[in-house]
Amino acid sequence: MSVPTIRFDDGADYERMMGRWSGLIGRAFIDWLSPPPGFRWIDIGCGNGAFTQLLAERCAPMSVDGVDPSDGQLAFARERLGADVATFRQGDAMALPFADGSFDAAVMALVVFFIPEPAKGVVEMARVVRPGGLAAAYIWDLVNGGGPAEIIINQLKGMGLTAPRAPRAEASTPEGLHTLWTQAGFNRIEAHVVRARRIFDDFEDYWSTTTAAPNLAPMMATMAAADVTQLKSRVRAEIPVEASGRVSIEARANAIVGRRP
Repeated sequence: MSVPTIRFDDGADYERMMGRWSGLIGRAFIDWLSPPPGFRWIDIGCGNGAFTQLLAERCAPMSVDGVDPSDGQLAFARERLGADVATFRQGDAMALPFADGSFDAAVMALVVFFIPEPAKGVVEMARVVRPGGLAAAYIWDLVNGGGPAEIIINQLKGMGLTAPRAPRAEASTPEGLHTLWTQAGFNRIEAHVVRARRIFDDFEDYWSTTTAAPNLAPMMATMAAADVTQLKSRVRAEIPVEASGRVSIEARANAIVGRRP
């Protein structure tokens, strides 16, 4: 069976699975980062605006600019926030459409391992922030099993199947992030592990939501019905279900921040 490519084109579909996770983990990330108010922010790979909204609501910014390659995601983000809150434009993380030193802070939320050349993307962060400005990111720790769909991915492996994963997963490790930030010339680098927990109403809520993820949904659509049934049974046997029937899932991300000299 061929492995579909991960695509992020539909903002509403993204919101159901990853947008809500991004909000949860993003709050923990901002609490750790604790940025001062009044910054000019750029949200690189802003997607449907889930983290952009947190910047607007929690960081008292002077301005927020979101950049993403997907028209569909940007349309959702514009509707979500409105032009008076943030400005969105299509763009490439490796060639940002802004002048040098345009921002006080640059951030990548769950993005860096999707950039074809992560080092170029981080160098662009350094270029568009002012001297003394900060560049920060958080990313699911896929190499060490920290992503929110890890139980399903592991059960697929047990069936001899491999789900599509981020093309630059090595960038999600603490070592990978530190190397990227060091090579881009940042100093005063700090790292942290951020965690979030999401509660699902029951197993069916967890299953339908998680298998709708952009890396799993195309694969599930190509699997034989018997294989899907087997996978669901295996996951049900592994998933932690509370006495109330709710399902509580924790995910973790590696975070980093540095300053431009």
